[in-house]
Amino acid sequence: MAGLLQVFAGIYIIAVSKHCMKKLLLGILLVPLAAMYKLPSSKAPSVEVRSGAWPINLERTTDRPGVSYSLIFRDEQVMNANVLDTLDFPNIEQLRYFGKGLTALKVGTNGDIARFKDYSITRADKKFDGGIWFVLKDQFCSTSFQQPEADIIVKTIKQW
Repeated sequence: MAGLLQVFAGIYIIAVSKHCMKKLLLGILLVPLAAMYKLPSSKAPSVEVRSGAWPINLERTTDRPGVSYSLIFRDEQVMNANVLDTLDFPNIEQLRYFGKGLTALKVGTNGDIARFKDYSITRADKKFDGGIWFVLKDQFCSTSFQQPEADIIVKTIKQW
Protein backbone atom coordinates (compact mmCIF):
# COMPACT_ATOMS: atom_id res chain seq x y z
CA MET A 1 0.00 0.00 0.00
CA ALA A 2 2.85 2.38 0.83
CA GLY A 3 4.45 1.69 -2.54
CA LEU A 4 1.16 2.38 -4.33
CA LEU A 5 0.79 5.64 -2.42
CA GLN A 6 4.33 6.69 -3.40
CA VAL A 7 3.63 5.91 -7.07
CA PHE A 8 0.36 7.86 -6.93
CA ALA A 9 2.09 10.79 -5.20
CA GLY A 10 4.85 10.77 -7.82
CA ILE A 11 2.31 10.81 -10.69
CA TYR A 12 0.36 13.60 -8.94
CA ILE A 13 3.51 15.71 -8.53
CA ILE A 14 4.45 15.19 -12.18
CA ALA A 15 0.90 16.08 -13.28
CA VAL A 16 0.90 19.21 -11.13
CA SER A 17 4.32 20.28 -12.36
CA LYS A 18 3.24 19.77 -16.02
CA HIS A 19 0.16 21.90 -15.34
CA CYS A 20 2.27 24.64 -13.75
CA MET A 21 4.74 24.46 -16.61
CA LYS A 22 1.91 24.92 -19.13
CA LYS A 23 0.72 28.01 -17.23
CA LEU A 24 4.24 29.36 -17.10
CA LEU A 25 4.83 28.85 -20.83
CA LEU A 26 1.43 30.31 -21.71
CA GLY A 27 2.19 33.34 -19.54
CA ILE A 28 5.57 33.83 -21.19
CA LEU A 29 3.98 33.68 -24.64
CA LEU A 30 1.22 36.15 -23.74
CA VAL A 31 3.51 38.81 -22.24
CA PRO A 32 4.84 40.02 -25.64
CA LEU A 33 1.30 40.11 -27.02
CA ALA A 34 0.14 42.18 -24.06
CA ALA A 35 3.09 44.52 -24.54
CA MET A 36 2.15 45.08 -28.19
CA TYR A 37 -1.46 45.85 -27.24
CA LYS A 38 -1.41 49.39 -25.93
CA LEU A 39 -3.98 50.06 -23.25
CA PRO A 40 -5.79 53.39 -23.50
CA SER A 41 -3.97 56.04 -21.53
CA SER A 42 -5.60 57.20 -18.36
CA LYS A 43 -7.07 60.62 -18.82
CA ALA A 44 -5.90 63.15 -16.31
CA PRO A 45 -8.75 64.30 -14.08
CA SER A 46 -7.42 67.85 -13.97
CA VAL A 47 -5.39 70.02 -16.33
CA GLU A 48 -3.77 73.24 -15.18
CA VAL A 49 -4.27 75.70 -18.02
CA ARG A 50 -2.70 78.63 -16.18
CA SER A 51 -1.12 78.91 -12.75
CA GLY A 52 -0.13 81.86 -10.65
CA ALA A 53 -2.29 84.68 -9.37
CA TRP A 54 -5.02 84.10 -11.98
CA PRO A 55 -5.31 80.30 -12.25
CA ILE A 56 -7.47 78.37 -14.71
CA ASN A 57 -8.05 74.63 -14.36
CA LEU A 58 -10.10 72.25 -16.47
CA GLU A 59 -11.38 69.33 -14.40
CA ARG A 60 -13.18 66.09 -15.08
CA THR A 61 -15.27 64.66 -12.26
CA THR A 62 -16.57 61.11 -12.27
CA ASP A 63 -19.81 60.81 -10.37
CA ARG A 64 -22.15 57.88 -10.08
CA PRO A 65 -24.53 59.03 -12.83
CA GLY A 66 -21.70 59.93 -15.21
CA VAL A 67 -18.90 62.33 -15.92
CA SER A 68 -19.11 66.11 -15.54
CA TYR A 69 -16.60 68.79 -16.47
CA SER A 70 -15.69 72.13 -14.91
CA LEU A 71 -13.62 75.13 -15.85
CA ILE A 72 -12.39 76.68 -12.60
CA PHE A 73 -10.95 80.19 -12.72
CA ARG A 74 -10.34 83.26 -10.61
CA ASP A 75 -12.98 85.91 -11.05
CA GLU A 76 -11.38 89.05 -12.47
CA GLN A 77 -14.23 91.27 -11.31
CA VAL A 78 -13.13 90.81 -7.67
CA MET A 79 -9.72 92.41 -7.27
CA ASN A 80 -9.33 92.54 -3.48
CA ALA A 81 -9.89 88.80 -2.82
CA ASN A 82 -9.22 85.44 -4.40
CA VAL A 83 -12.63 84.35 -5.59
CA LEU A 84 -12.65 81.17 -7.65
CA ASP A 85 -15.64 80.52 -9.85
CA THR A 86 -16.71 77.45 -11.77
CA LEU A 87 -18.29 77.04 -15.17
CA ASP A 88 -19.91 73.60 -15.15
CA PHE A 89 -20.48 71.40 -18.18
CA PRO A 90 -22.87 68.52 -17.46
CA ASN A 91 -21.52 66.28 -20.23
CA ILE A 92 -18.80 65.99 -22.87
CA GLU A 93 -21.05 67.39 -25.61
CA GLN A 94 -21.43 70.70 -23.77
CA LEU A 95 -17.69 70.84 -23.18
CA ARG A 96 -17.07 70.18 -26.88
CA TYR A 97 -19.39 73.07 -27.79
CA PHE A 98 -17.18 75.26 -25.61
CA GLY A 99 -14.12 73.98 -27.49
CA LYS A 100 -15.81 74.60 -30.84
CA GLY A 101 -16.56 78.16 -29.75
CA LEU A 102 -12.88 78.74 -28.94
CA THR A 103 -11.83 77.21 -32.26
CA ALA A 104 -14.27 79.39 -34.20
CA LEU A 105 -13.10 82.53 -32.41
CA LYS A 106 -9.47 81.65 -33.12
CA VAL A 107 -10.05 82.15 -36.85
CA GLY A 108 -12.46 85.04 -36.31
CA THR A 109 -11.83 88.76 -35.92
CA ASN A 110 -11.68 91.24 -33.06
CA GLY A 111 -15.02 91.60 -31.28
CA ASP A 112 -16.52 88.27 -32.38
CA ILE A 113 -18.72 86.70 -29.71
CA ALA A 114 -19.68 83.08 -29.18
CA ARG A 115 -22.88 83.11 -27.12
CA PHE A 116 -24.11 80.10 -25.21
CA LYS A 117 -27.02 79.60 -22.84
CA ASP A 118 -25.13 80.35 -19.61
CA TYR A 119 -21.99 82.14 -20.78
CA SER A 120 -20.30 83.94 -23.66
CA ILE A 121 -16.78 84.11 -25.06
CA THR A 122 -15.55 87.28 -26.74
CA ARG A 123 -12.42 87.62 -28.84
CA ALA A 124 -10.42 90.74 -28.01
CA ASP A 125 -7.27 91.48 -30.01
CA LYS A 126 -4.82 93.61 -28.05
CA LYS A 127 -2.37 95.56 -30.14
CA PHE A 128 0.06 96.39 -27.35
CA ASP A 129 0.16 92.94 -25.77
CA GLY A 130 0.57 91.42 -29.20
CA GLY A 131 -1.91 88.61 -29.00
CA ILE A 132 -5.40 87.26 -29.10
CA TRP A 133 -7.32 87.35 -25.85
CA PHE A 134 -10.61 85.68 -24.98
CA VAL A 135 -13.00 87.08 -22.39
CA LEU A 136 -15.24 84.47 -20.78
CA LYS A 137 -18.31 85.95 -19.10
CA ASP A 138 -20.74 84.09 -16.94
CA GLN A 139 -23.79 85.59 -15.26
CA PHE A 140 -21.80 86.62 -12.18
CA CYS A 141 -18.13 86.44 -13.14
CA SER A 142 -15.56 86.84 -15.89
CA THR A 143 -12.01 85.89 -16.77
CA SER A 144 -9.70 86.38 -19.72
CA PHE A 145 -7.05 84.17 -21.25
CA GLN A 146 -4.73 84.22 -24.24
CA GLN A 147 -4.61 82.06 -27.35
CA PRO A 148 -1.97 79.59 -26.03
CA GLU A 149 -4.19 78.90 -23.02
CA ALA A 150 -7.19 78.43 -25.28
CA ASP A 151 -5.11 75.96 -27.31
CA ILE A 152 -4.43 73.95 -24.13
CA ILE A 153 -8.15 73.87 -23.35
CA VAL A 154 -9.10 72.76 -26.89
CA LYS A 155 -6.37 70.09 -26.94
CA THR A 156 -7.51 68.71 -23.58
CA ILE A 157 -11.14 68.62 -24.71
CA LYS A 158 -10.16 66.65 -27.82
CA GLN A 159 -8.22 64.14 -25.67
CA TRP A 160 -11.18 63.62 -23.34
